Amino acid sequence: MPLFDKVLVANRGEIARRVMRTCRRLGIQTVAVYSEADREAPHVADADEAVLVGPPPAKDSYLRADAILEAARKTGATAVHPGYGFLSERSSFARAVIEAGLVFVGPPPAVLDAFGDKMKARNVALAAGTAPVPGTDEPIRLDTEAGLREAHAVAARVGYPVVAKAVGGGGGIGMQVVTEPAQLERALKSCADRGKASFADARVYLERYVDQPRHIEVQVFCDAHGGAYTLGERECSLQRRHQKIVEETPSPAAFFAGQGGEARRQALLDAALRVVKHVGYLGAGTCEFIADAAGNLFFLEVNARLQVEHPVTEMVTGLDLVELQLRVAAGERLPDLSRVARRGHSVEARVYAEDPSKGFIPKPGPIDELVWAGGAGEVQSQALRVESGVRAGDKVTPFYDPMIAKVVAWGATRDAALDELDRALAGTTIAPCTTNLSFVRQVLADPEFRAGRYDTRFAQAVASRR
Repeated sequence: MPLFDKVLVANRGEIARRVMRTCRRLGIQTVAVYSEADREAPHVADADEAVLVGPPPAKDSYLRADAILEAARKTGATAVHPGYGFLSERSSFARAVIEAGLVFVGPPPAVLDAFGDKMKARNVALAAGTAPVPGTDEPIRLDTEAGLREAHAVAARVGYPVVAKAVGGGGGIGMQVVTEPAQLERALKSCADRGKASFADARVYLERYVDQPRHIEVQVFCDAHGGAYTLGERECSLQRRHQKIVEETPSPAAFFAGQGGEARRQALLDAALRVVKHVGYLGAGTCEFIADAAGNLFFLEVNARLQVEHPVTEMVTGLDLVELQLRVAAGERLPDLSRVARRGHSVEARVYAEDPSKGFIPKPGPIDELVWAGGAGEVQSQALRVESGVRAGDKVTPFYDPMIAKVVAWGATRDAALDELDRALAGTTIAPCTTNLSFVRQVLADPEFRAGRYDTRFAQAVASRR
C-alpha cells in the first residue's frame, strides 16, 4: 500500500516536479497547485490533478494558505508537501494543514516556531551546546539609550568589524557590515527599517563579522522514534547576493583535510545533531554553519525543510530524501542512516536567468530553445542529473525566482565531478534567454576554485573580472 493516497505539492517549478517524481514511483497520486502564470507549466502536466489557486503574484497564489487547503479538500489529498520556499517554513501553514486533518510533510509547528526566528534558533543552539557566531543573544533595543549602549558594548567585546542583522532577514536583506563605532547606530536603524519593510519585523541583532567566510551546512534527518542522523556536510560558499549558485559534497575546505580533518568534520556533524535533537526535530532539515579561515565553525541557523541542493547528498548516498520525508511523515521508523556510505563527490550548479556582468540581475524572458546535455527532469545516470522547471517554449516570468534548473554531477573524485558538470553545461543550450551558464563554467575552470580555495566572496570576484 502507498504511504499516502494522494499528496498535494504546495509549490511550483523543479521542486514540485521532483516531489511528484518520487510520489509517482511510490504509487502515490499527486495534486499540483498553480497560478495563472503557470497554467501550462511542466509541474501542472506532471500531476494527476491540478488546481488553480490565484493570479501570478505569489502573495495571491502560492502564498495563499486558504486556497491551497481548499485545493486539498476539493481533491481529497491526505498530505501536503511544501517543497522549499513559499510556505514551507511557516508554522501557521503547518498548523493549518494539521488542523484540517491532513499530514504536513515537514517538521511540526513548534519546531518551525523555534527555527523560524533567528534569535530563538540562536538560543536553541546555545542551550544545545553548539556555539553560534559571537554576538547578541537577544534583539537590541534601539528605542532606549541603554539598548544602544549595550550594542556598543557587545560590538567592542566581539571586535570590529561586526554585522548588523534583521532578525527576520534572509538572502542578505537587512544585513550591514559595520567597521567602526561611529557607523553602528545608523547601521542598526537601517537594518531595522529594512526588516520592518520586508518581513514586518523591526528587531535587529549583532554578530562578529567572519573574515574569509565559508558557508557549510549539514543534512539531518529525524523520525518520531528517536532516530536522528546526519548525512554529511555540503559546501555552499559559491554565492551571489548571499544566495547559492554552486554546492558540493563533501566540502573541499583545507581544514577538513590532513591531520585532524576528520575529527573536525565529525565535531561539525555532532554539533548539528545536538541542535536538532534539542527541539525534537522531525523529518529533513539543514543545520547551517559559517567557518572562518582557521576552520572555526559557528552555528548560523536551521532550514527546517528540504534544501534546493539536496540532490548532491542523494548522489553520494544513493538515498531518495523525498521518500524519507514521506516515510517519516507517515510515522515510519528511519533505517539506520549511520550505516549509509558516502561515495565519491557531487556538485550542483543552479542555472539562472540572470546577467552576472550586471550584478546578477534577473533577466526574465522567453526560452525558445532548450537543450540539456543529458535530458531533463529525471535521473539520467549515476553521473549526471538535470532537474528543470521549464521546457522549450516556456518563459521565465518576473513573478518568481529566476532559476531555470539544477545540473548535478557525480564523480569518483572532486575533479571528476567538476569535469562532468562542465561537460554537461558545455552541452547545454538555452536561448534567447540570458543565463549564468558561461559564468558558472568560468568558476569551474578557475584554479583557485579547483583547489578548493574559495569563500562566499569568490563569485563576486570572478564576476568582476568578466
